[in-house]
Amino acid sequence: MKIHFCGAAGTTTGSQHLLEVNGARILLDCGMYQGRREEALHINKDFPYFSPESIDAVILSHAHIDHSGNLPNLTKKGFRGNIYATNATRDLCQIMLADAAHIQEHDCKFINKMNKRNGVKAPEVTPNYTKQDAEMCMRAFVCIEYGRRMIVADGVTLTFYDAGHILGAAQIVLDIVDREDGGKKKRLLFSGDVGRGDNELLRDPEPVEDVDIVLMESTYGGRFHESPSRADDEFCDAIRSALAQGGSIYIPAFAVERTQQLLYILNKAYNDGKLPRVPVYVDSPMAVNATEIFRLHPECFNKDVYHFLFTEGQPFHFEQVRLIRTVTESQALNRMKGQAIVISASGMCEAGRILHHLANNIENPKNTILFVGYCATNTLGRKIVDGWKEVPILGKTYSVKAGVMEMDSFSGHADHNELLGYFDRISGPKSHVILVHGEKEASEALASALRQKVASPVSVPVRGDVIVV
Repeated sequence: MKIHFCGAAGTTTGSQHLLEVNGARILLDCGMYQGRREEALHINKDFPYFSPESIDAVILSHAHIDHSGNLPNLTKKGFRGNIYATNATRDLCQIMLADAAHIQEHDCKFINKMNKRNGVKAPEVTPNYTKQDAEMCMRAFVCIEYGRRMIVADGVTLTFYDAGHILGAAQIVLDIVDREDGGKKKRLLFSGDVGRGDNELLRDPEPVEDVDIVLMESTYGGRFHESPSRADDEFCDAIRSALAQGGSIYIPAFAVERTQQLLYILNKAYNDGKLPRVPVYVDSPMAVNATEIFRLHPECFNKDVYHFLFTEGQPFHFEQVRLIRTVTESQALNRMKGQAIVISASGMCEAGRILHHLANNIENPKNTILFVGYCATNTLGRKIVDGWKEVPILGKTYSVKAGVMEMDSFSGHADHNELLGYFDRISGPKSHVILVHGEKEASEALASALRQKVASPVSVPVRGDVIVV
């Protein structure tokens, strides 16, 4: 049995791991590489380590684009097998893959426009797939729930376990009868992305038993979150402090998971009288659509949210919240009177309607910008968090006069110690440990810690490597 590492090995993006066993080729995730526009379009265009038509099945851990985003390109180029996922993952993919197609179309127009303006003689750039390709891809999905077993290839049985990362996220467990190794039974666990546990909405990552091969993410290897995963009181304190300045609060937030977490916390806080009842606006078409999908999947909620659903009502909808869909409604928010909380994508302030809200409100010292997630280097969000006095927004320069606050408690990724705790809860021989989905330094830091725990080999492959297990 071989594992080919085709993405998210030595980096945190473009998750693709190809398993060859009993004559079958099974792809674990088919993520999109995310980086600079032209570089990303080029890397995602082709599949250099395999031909799409040669893949027998895809097993998808969750809907985040760095794990699912190249599926439409795979089906477009000849893949005809099943894509196995949980029901919630499938529903999120339906909106997220269409959105990824839209972004590619927009990026291609921008690149072609800039090339023409700068006199660059280059072939016209085209998107790797369209919205129609994304729709066609959805027809290949086969959905199974946590704990249900399904044969996906000769001698290979799949079971999903809750990963506690985003709605529908799963650890992939494959029970394998390796006919090329004398019929030896092996249990492989691919962690996908591991949640922190004690999430406002979701259950903790489930422990998996009797594991032989551990294929595990290492995003936060060597790094530690400053705040505990459940910091509702800290968030409410931040809201009260910001409102005391007399202005409105603008929260750049990822459309999937983060926005819904915030809505649930605000709902409870309003019900408990912990916050003044200012209006809350969710201004992101993707977030609005994702919130509707969350409502359809109570099977993914932890016991507190599940109980809230049947005793108090909808977790994400309350009297003060307004879901903004149209551009006209979004523009009207910048003319509103009185204080409000505006939640808008994207979380790193790199695109979306949050840019227009910042352009209109960042120079008002009464306002507050509250960051509730990690902002990568060189993003607008990172510049604001790092204290830049002036920042570029939509082609103009603005002075940062609004207050800036940051919280890291909402991270969906387990940190170094939480990853070690997750590993400890996995039982079995764990005869081979392989770390993926991490920058080199992060993976090596986690590998060093794991080597002190187990005598088994701990491998840190890079893109293009093959390991026999």
